Amino acid sequence: MGGDTPLLPVAQALARLLARAEALPKQAETAPIIRAAGRVLAADLVATRTQPPFAMSAMDGYALRAEDCRPGKPLRLLGESAAGHPFEGRLEPGAAIRIFTGAKLPDGADSVLIQEDARAEGGFVTPESPARPGDFIRQAGRDFTAGETGLSAGTRLSPAHIALAAAMNHACVPVYRQPRIALLATGDELALPGPDVPLAATIASNLIGLSALVEARGGVVLDLGIARDTPESLNTAMDRAMAEGADLLVTIGGASVGDRDLVRPVLTARGAVLDFYRIAMRPGKPLNFGSLGAMLYLGLPGNPVSALVCGTLFLAPLVLAMQADAQAGADRTRTALLGRDLPENDRREDYLRASLSIDAAGMPVATPFADQDSSLLSVLARAGALVIRAPGAAAATAGQTCRILYL
Repeated sequence: MGGDTPLLPVAQALARLLARAEALPKQAETAPIIRAAGRVLAADLVATRTQPPFAMSAMDGYALRAEDCRPGKPLRLLGESAAGHPFEGRLEPGAAIRIFTGAKLPDGADSVLIQEDARAEGGFVTPESPARPGDFIRQAGRDFTAGETGLSAGTRLSPAHIALAAAMNHACVPVYRQPRIALLATGDELALPGPDVPLAATIASNLIGLSALVEARGGVVLDLGIARDTPESLNTAMDRAMAEGADLLVTIGGASVGDRDLVRPVLTARGAVLDFYRIAMRPGKPLNFGSLGAMLYLGLPGNPVSALVCGTLFLAPLVLAMQADAQAGADRTRTALLGRDLPENDRREDYLRASLSIDAAGMPVATPFADQDSSLLSVLARAGALVIRAPGAAAATAGQTCRILYL
């Protein structure tokens, strides 16, 4: 792989990366439903009960027969039905039963008259408006029925999914094992945040930011800390990643072509196979991807913004794909209006940090910041989106449509 190797387009790089992840064998395990949020279902989830299990009232009121509900005509009250305490027996013609929200509809009733439309006194209730069959009733199975597939394999479980799975009477769910992601920052200049950081040191902020990114996508972080700029330090960290069963090794920095960029030489000496190592994007050209034995390898740039932008574009979907997430490769770009003029682009795909606003018509407006230096984390933290510009894109003016990726 010489220096004149053509830069790989972003879309091709992502496709190769996802294909490798999708081809990996996936292991399923069972997790308690209360701890399954963010996990990916390994099998379809089928309801084991019907919801609602019976016809129930949607409001507080009176269960009755619609044909008996005539304004001004009193109906005899036979009893009441409350949630968990149903009325035992059958509704008689010319009578009504006090009922509360969520309570079982008594046999013989076909309607609920809400309490605002009735007057009760002396053991009788007098309707003040007519009723129709089915009024304010939730029929059995309106939500789902026993045997129905409620959630499909590959679904990442949101709080709403968790609630649905619990309602379908699943105390535990089959999910894919969370991949172990080993993160390794590299560089003699790096230090972790704390009170005794030397003035000449650089805080390893991208290590911490990427840890948060991995955990948010369901990965388990194996923090390898900081490797110094020596083959020995790098080898020690890589030995630990392999010994602890990491599924993916992510290095941060040291993957370019400088004299002190030792990651690729060390990997090569260990028998690693690189699929690609330069891509046509800015920020983030020196991106490496391949494998070391059974472990996948992703090398991210060392500049803080480059690392996090590449993490968003490549590491995040990779972690999702390693869990068989059905949406891992989904196109997450959206359309917006450009908030400022931009010059013609060169041969690399640009990802410009931009603020977001909404115009009078309700359209999102993305305005790239003037300073796009890849060391400026403060600009990334203020950005609401990345404006994506294709290689060789013509000059653009404010108000034109553009593609964005929400942050």
